[in-house]
Amino acid sequence: MAKIKTVYVCQNCGAEAAKWIGRCPSCGEWNTYVEEISEKLSNSAKPSARSTEAKPHLLSEIKGETEKRIDTLNNELNRILGGGLVPGTVVLLGGEPGIGKSTLALQIAMKLPNLKPLYISGEESMLQIKLRAERISKSKSDIHILCETSYEKILHYLRELEPGIVIIDSIQTLFTDLIESSPGSVSQVRECAAGLLKFAKETATPVFLIGHITKEGSLAGPKVLEHIVDTVLQFEGDQNHVYRILRASKNRFGATSELGIFEMQNSGLREVLNPSEILINHHEEDFSGIAIAATIDGIRPFLIETQALVSTAAYGTPQRSSTGFDTRRLNMLLAVLEKRAGFRLAVKDVFLNIAGGIKVTDPAIDLAVVAAILSSGTDIPLGSEICFSGEIGLSGEVRPVNRIEQRISEAEKLGFKKIVISSAHKKSINESKYKIEILFTAKIEALVKILFKGNYRSN
Repeated sequence: MAKIKTVYVCQNCGAEAAKWIGRCPSCGEWNTYVEEISEKLSNSAKPSARSTEAKPHLLSEIKGETEKRIDTLNNELNRILGGGLVPGTVVLLGGEPGIGKSTLALQIAMKLPNLKPLYISGEESMLQIKLRAERISKSKSDIHILCETSYEKILHYLRELEPGIVIIDSIQTLFTDLIESSPGSVSQVRECAAGLLKFAKETATPVFLIGHITKEGSLAGPKVLEHIVDTVLQFEGDQNHVYRILRASKNRFGATSELGIFEMQNSGLREVLNPSEILINHHEEDFSGIAIAATIDGIRPFLIETQALVSTAAYGTPQRSSTGFDTRRLNMLLAVLEKRAGFRLAVKDVFLNIAGGIKVTDPAIDLAVVAAILSSGTDIPLGSEICFSGEIGLSGEVRPVNRIEQRISEAEKLGFKKIVISSAHKKSINESKYKIEILFTAKIEALVKILFKGNYRSN
């Protein structure tokens, strides 16, 4: 009889210990060790997708031909992946419940019927998947559906069907008989993911793994799961808003600076090819407290509407609240405004909102945030033909930002007449090649004069 080994495994980082430990010495989390029973089997008992013999080769003997990528027929997804799916790649797709992971995966499968897609679900029944498929697309595109959680049975059907693309929903529901622990445990996730990776590489079949996330927002399961796969994609966005952002935190076949924007509709996720036009609300009349920021996320420029509200505090302590923007940075900008521009905000409530439910970390939005606060405080609209791009320092100086020419070109393309940037860009920009008027400012005191032209009164 084979010897059964009992180990304690941290459910957060995957560290193993011979006995139970209250606090994990690797990740520092408390009460994460769970007892797992694993049975050591011989290598011949382990299933394999296809028996191949690996041989060493000289680097000069390896053909340097570029891999032909598979077009997913989704421009946003192709951009993030680096031009399409590479045969044999393993993609991990994570995100909060209900954000659209399964919907996006099913859309990919239904757009590629010629590849003989296999959609494997461990969370939904076949009827639920069929109802979602009918809601997503009215056209007939038959794909293979399998509701199974056993890795050995899944591998049997993969050998039998030989699909062109495989989607697993989700990796936390799979289990293998090699390990005597519950599905979703560190050992099960690690073993099943490693087996699917081996299948993908041996058969050159792209595999999508849908993964759960923890309450902190990170992908559930061991950290080694992210090391095993080739690409890690993560959905961001608020379920109360229709926009979703798909980012790549790891990509062995492309850059991680790209992002894709989708709009959630009743018929599924729709690609947003020009996010600037959607993230800017075109008002019939000008309102105070609104400023447009020319930002860049990764290498993609787009313009975002920044909304601010400044009002007299009803209670003793003024409120500071922001949505989609770092509250600590908002407090810093308010302190700079009070110190450098004489704008008295100590007894004012300040609320800030980034339109569309998008979170912005680009420091170039600072100038638009300050402009929106000044506009709301004075109740003077800035107009819909001006935008801003610049970082603000503690001494009130407007600092330069990267890729300024891309930001200017994006603002000009969307019909803006003016853009306010840092004076540090004056030497590096050829103003004659732009139709948009470029306004330079070195300090926020000068920004006040540019915006209000003498109509400003400190209050």
